[in-house]
Amino acid sequence: MKAAFPTNNENGLQSEVYNHFGSAAFFILVNTETKTYEVLENEDRDHLHGQCQPLKALGDIKTDAIVVGGIGKGALGKLLAGGVKTYRAVEGTVQENLDLLNGGKLSEFLPGQTCKGHAIGGGCAH
Repeated sequence: MKAAFPTNNENGLQSEVYNHFGSAAFFILVNTETKTYEVLENEDRDHLHGQCQPLKALGDIKTDAIVVGGIGKGALGKLLAGGVKTYRAVEGTVQENLDLLNGGKLSEFLPGQTCKGHAIGGGCAH
């Protein structure tokens, strides 16, 4: 499975998972079986709230899952429509969340759990 983890730094599996999908600077794309990864720049970082294009943000690279601390309703809906499962990350690194994902310990995001707007610095405003 390919899983994408939004981050604001390029420290590989030791990168902290970012709390908002659309405004993350990078995505760490991990092959969960081989634990190999690549770093992708968010190609849709500068968008208005509600105008996130998640597949464009990932550079049109097909992923099976997103693991993130927060995501807007529109982006979540587009990912789900594209067959991409979206999981709620816990605070910590890509590696920590990858271990939880592989162990079946992360819950999937539901539409009622999405972010309502952007706060100063690009984080969630609930």
